[in-house]
Amino acid sequence: MLWINFIHLYQPANAESYGIRKALDKSYWRLLRLMEEHPQLRMTWNVSGCLLDRLADEKEEKWLERLRFLVKKGRVELVGSAAYHGFLPFLPEEETIRQIKENEKILRRHFGRGFKPAGFFLPEMAYTPAVAKLVKKLGYSWIILDEIAYSGDLRQRPERGRCYVDGASGLKVVFRNRSLSSTYPPDSLLSLSAGPDKDCQDPLVTATDAELYGLRHEDPTGELEKIVKVEGLKTMTISGWLRSCRLKPVKVLPQTCSWESSAADIRKGRPFFLWRNPKNRIQEDLWRLTELALSLGGKFKGDKNSYWYRWHLVRGLASCTFWWASAHDFSQVFGPYAWSPDDVERGLEDLIRSVRSLEAPRSKRYKLEAEKYYLHIKNLLWQEHWRKHWQKNI
Repeated sequence: MLWINFIHLYQPANAESYGIRKALDKSYWRLLRLMEEHPQLRMTWNVSGCLLDRLADEKEEKWLERLRFLVKKGRVELVGSAAYHGFLPFLPEEETIRQIKENEKILRRHFGRGFKPAGFFLPEMAYTPAVAKLVKKLGYSWIILDEIAYSGDLRQRPERGRCYVDGASGLKVVFRNRSLSSTYPPDSLLSLSAGPDKDCQDPLVTATDAELYGLRHEDPTGELEKIVKVEGLKTMTISGWLRSCRLKPVKVLPQTCSWESSAADIRKGRPFFLWRNPKNRIQEDLWRLTELALSLGGKFKGDKNSYWYRWHLVRGLASCTFWWASAHDFSQVFGPYAWSPDDVERGLEDLIRSVRSLEAPRSKRYKLEAEKYYLHIKNLLWQEHWRKHWQKNI
């Protein structure tokens, strides 16, 4: 059985220290030790640039040093991404490029001046042809997408073991298996290893958040540690598998979607409604404030406080600022109830501070406009919390 496991390690740049340490203690150290204790094991990871810098700030040099060793030995493959986990389909092209290049700079700082990954992780696996073309233009060769991107309907799935290429961008495409990725993969793989799949060398591709392995799912019986000891299990990095694939790549035109889009969402033309739902007043006003804040970078180039303007802006742009306002229930896939006014507010505070940071006198009218959005969102957010969501999961 061949397992290709893609793991996404991310904490927002504005996350509280205790949240990062909780993820480290429950998940990140566990995954690192697993790789160290099983030299035959191969995985592909995305460690977001903002998380790498936060780990350095938190003096977690031992974790970073041990990751560097695994990367150097080819046991962990790292990919590129957007440094601050911005939701790229809704960001201007200039901002998308800046975040991708910033991520590259961070990777070089931590892994060496010549470090350049082959693969790319779109935050939230949010694919559009336009974003894919930018990724290709910036020198990447492959992306990973959810299998719903193949046809927009999970009744038509990509063929296991087949190589695909995006007809829009020229990027090679690897599709994750959604059903496996929506479970706790070690549990499912242990069951498959006792059945017909045990001798199959067509890859089973899973892609999940790293926090699944300990933080969101405690795994008291150590199924993760059990699966890597299964006789006949083979693992590969994504780039390693693509190099080994002898079949001619098949051209495909992926559907605009994320790793959480449903077939109904795609049919209705709202593949990203978890981040921007026209009926969600909080999200809509967040995006209005976001678009205003983004527009000021061009209007006030060279501002005395442009550094702090961008410092706050990129933190507010993180996809989780909008996702945590969706109030969607992910409990069926080991996820949370996606409502957290504290997380939304954290992003909101950075968005307004980006505008407040500008020094130019003529920025005053934009500040006043931004403050109206800010106060309105704060009011909506906490009114909705106490009226609809408080104690919902208690």
